[in-house]
Order: sequence, then structure tokens, then C-alpha cells
Amino acid sequence: MDRLRTVLLVSAFLLAPLALHAQQALLIENVTLIDGTGRPAVQGANVLVEGDRITAVSTDDVEVPSGATRIDGTGRYLIPGLMDMHIHLSGGRGPGGGNDQTGIRALHGFLYSGITSVYDAGNNPDYILGLRARERAGDIVSPRIFATGGLVTVPGGHGGGGGATLVDSWPEAKPALDAHIAREPDMVKLTFDEHGWGTRPLIPLLPPELMGQVGRYFNEHGIRTTVHISHEFRARQAIEQGINTLAHPIIQGPVSEGFVQLMASTKTPMVSTLTIGEGYSRLVDTPEFLNRPLYQAIYEPQMIERLRTTTRDEYAARTWTTWMKVMTPVAQENLRLISAAGGVIVLGSDQSAGPQSQRELELMVAGGIPALEAIRVGTLNAAIFLGKERELGSIEEGKLADMVLLAADPLADIRNAERIDMVIKGGRVIDLSKLDLPVNR
Repeated sequence: MDRLRTVLLVSAFLLAPLALHAQQALLIENVTLIDGTGRPAVQGANVLVEGDRITAVSTDDVEVPSGATRIDGTGRYLIPGLMDMHIHLSGGRGPGGGNDQTGIRALHGFLYSGITSVYDAGNNPDYILGLRARERAGDIVSPRIFATGGLVTVPGGHGGGGGATLVDSWPEAKPALDAHIAREPDMVKLTFDEHGWGTRPLIPLLPPELMGQVGRYFNEHGIRTTVHISHEFRARQAIEQGINTLAHPIIQGPVSEGFVQLMASTKTPMVSTLTIGEGYSRLVDTPEFLNRPLYQAIYEPQMIERLRTTTRDEYAARTWTTWMKVMTPVAQENLRLISAAGGVIVLGSDQSAGPQSQRELELMVAGGIPALEAIRVGTLNAAIFLGKERELGSIEEGKLADMVLLAADPLADIRNAERIDMVIKGGRVIDLSKLDLPVNR
């Protein structure tokens, strides 16, 4: 009955165009609040939203504006909107430079999965920055889009294909960097990986000193940096050169105690990206995960069939699949050690599908990170990665009202983060039934 009452209230809210235009106040009352800060859950909380901001969070009664929509949170759990800080949005390599509809469907899948912000860590610049402009203008229903555009690397370096900004000397690199800056990236991603590990051949490596000069140049223009690494030695060099964040975990081997303490003391955010490697063996060994409701709701039927058959066969034949199956537990333990020491781990899937963002939470918890901390990893820590922790990432007064109402307790089972009753972005309830997804066709 409570859930039915919520559905009726939200339906009335969504069907009132004038109220939506006026951004009427919204009260979620008597809910169990998991605010994203890592503090323990609070029962019987009331959260008031006015406009796009949270204006009150209290276990006491709050003063509610006339005409506010009330949502009964009894038996439900409220978390901040999840944030995936490493995606590569699908559709960017289509004819003419990109297929917006492919990207929009993927963005709808993120929303349906409770992801209210994404950071695209490398794509066709025209494509992803165009979608970012449409999202910010309110022309499309989408999570908040933050984007790099193209990558920055040395000629022949990792990710140095079309759209990348290529640098090989200083100060000769400045005009190319100025052109990159003119497109107003939210962050800039560099790549610092010579490969030669797993089954990858060696490739040119961005010189550390040049990486530092490039990173400082972006910082001087108010733009944060992240870097693709996979090895502790390269991660140390990136930190020493002043790069702000790390785009991946250490996966080439166990981290040293010294590196764990370095990550804890510098608070350098490190993105998790476990699913990109684990996904190969997961599909080969346990393809039944595709039967889960979230995957059935978002993945196109023909995609599911392809994954079950040809893609699974391809993965089973790859040496890479075996290598990543062995090394993913190493990366999980590396993340656990850094998190336990006080380092800043951040949710990122390195993919373009909301269910994989949720899988990232599962893998972190399976690797020993407590569920309460995993929620912070996917919310406030993600905002710290962006440098936007004053605006996003937790349910606190004054912050943007990006929230997800869950039907079950994610602290009891992190998979309950998939049991989504409602998604709110900027104070507006997203009508999940109108998203362009298989579940709605």
C-alpha cells in the first residue's frame, strides 16, 4: 500500500505541467537516510527539496511550503544519486561523428540504474560535448554529463586515435592544449601506460616531465586532470608530477604498503574500473546474470542474445579473459587496502551501461569494502574526484538534489541498490516509464 501511495503521488507530480515548470517543493518523509558521507544510516529522516536544492534534512518536522509534493518514505532508503566517473558513452564512433540516439539510450540506462552523473573519460569530442550541451540546456533527459572530449597523450600512445590531443615537447604543446581548453572540458584525461603487460604489446609512453608540464598547464586554466595508469610505479610518477586523480586501479600486481600510505596521505582519488576486466570471465562463467531484472530492463534483446552466444564464445577463446580473471582479485584487494587506510576510491565502470555501474559496487563490496563505504565511493568520493563536493555527492542542506529512493536496504545487501523506486535529478522526479529502454516498449 505504501508503494502504491508513492506511485500515485509521483504520478500526480509528473502529470502537473505547471507544477513542474514552477519546480514545486518536494518532501520525502520518514525515510531511512544514507547520506553518502559515510555516516551511519538515519531512520525517520525528512528531506525537503525546493527548486533544485536540498533545503532541509532532519529527523524533526520541517516547515513545508504550501503545495509541496509529499513522498512517504516509510520502509524505503534514500541515497544520493550514484555517479560513474569513468564511462565512454556508446555511439561516438557512428557515421558523421556520432549517433546521438544511441548515446541517449545509454544515458537513459544510467538514469534507470540510479546514476545521476557521469564523467566521459574519452570520446569523439564533437559527439560527447554536443550531448553535454543538450543535457545542460534541458533538451534531453540525461544524467549530468561531465566530459574530457579527446584524450591527451604522446603520438602513438594509449588512446591516441581520432580526437586526441597529441603532445611530444614543451612549450611547443601549448597551442594544441589551448585548442583543447577552448572546448571547455570538465576534466582532462592523459594516458601514461607503455603496455607490455597482460597480452598488450609495448607502445610509446608520455614522458613524465612532459606529463607534469601539461597537467600544470591545465590546472592553471582551472581544469583538473586524471591519468590512465595500471602500475604502481607509473601511478607514483603521476602523483609526483601533480596529476590530480588516477583513472584506474593498480592491476599489474599487489600494491606496496608505501603506496597505500601515499594514497592515504595525498588523498589522490583512484577510480575503481573493476568491471571492464571482470566482465570477460563473468560472461563466460556465469552468463545467467543477464537474467537479472536490471539487465533485462536496459539491454536490448538482440544484445543479450549476442552476449550469450557469439560474444561469450569470443571471450572464452581469449588469453586476455584468463589474465583479467586472475588479476581482478588483485585489483579488488588493492582498492580495499587503500580505502581502509583512508584513501579516496571512486566508482567508475569504464563502460557505457548503467548495470555495469551497479556491478562496480558489488565487486567493491565482494572485495572487502563495507557497503556503507561503497555508497560513499559511488557518491561523495565521486564528487571529490570532479572537484564538485560542495555541490554534489551527498544529501546535505544546500546541495543539488540528486537522489535515489530504494525499496530495500543497500547496507544489508549492496544489490538492493538496484531496487529503485524513484530517481530525482536536480529536484525533479525522473519519469522512468518514459525512458527509451526495452522495459518501456
